[in-house]
Amino acid sequence: MIEALTDLTQLAPDELLLCAGAILVAAIVRGFAGFALSALIMASIVTLIPPVELIPVCFLLEATASLMMFRGGMKEADMRIVWGLVIGSIIGSPIGLYATTTLPIDTSRLIALILLITLAALQLFKVRIPFLATRPGLYISGVTSGIATGLASIGGMVVALYVLSQDKTARTMRASLVMFLFLGMFTSTVYLLLYGVLDMTAAWRSLVFSPAVIAGVLIGSWLFRPSLEGFYKRFCLILLLSLAIVSLMRTL
Repeated sequence: MIEALTDLTQLAPDELLLCAGAILVAAIVRGFAGFALSALIMASIVTLIPPVELIPVCFLLEATASLMMFRGGMKEADMRIVWGLVIGSIIGSPIGLYATTTLPIDTSRLIALILLITLAALQLFKVRIPFLATRPGLYISGVTSGIATGLASIGGMVVALYVLSQDKTARTMRASLVMFLFLGMFTSTVYLLLYGVLDMTAAWRSLVFSPAVIAGVLIGSWLFRPSLEGFYKRFCLILLLSLAIVSLMRTL
């Protein structure tokens, strides 16, 4: 059984187990927080699977998680916020991709991460940013997310930061993040197909690891209960800060 899985995934048995464990933990966080599956997978197993091979695997696993969480997300999300962020992100992505060819990538990533860390820290210490609650703030956040995706692949973190800044219930914030990622799945499909990075190895790896994602999302969703909703925003902000700091250290 293990030999068959190693052949399909092109991973050694110990690498296979490490990847499955990391993906399970990432999926638990995704089930609870509504985001961060890809970011945690990239942070934990990028040394085992090269980024160019890991991106399509993350996409397919994100699709699995999004489909599992779609029903609750559709029912509880603030779709005005979701559509504003999606539209802005679609506009911003080509700008970010163009800027990638004209600006130093490491410098751009460094600026984006420092800005993200600063804003997340301000929210964590309950410093309000009134502009984010306005309609222009919504669309500018979406465009910024798209640009950040093109420049530094951290657009999802920008969106999470915006959603967490709203005066909404934990359930609505989580559902809005779920729906943004679900809708973003379709634009990501076009991008991956255009660049030809979706191959059979990625498909087999995502199929092998999908049970870990399914189990993790179910556990995380179970943990998202009324008694823990009060900790939701603080948990997500600390998670964002941690991911941004790890990315910043790698950039430096």
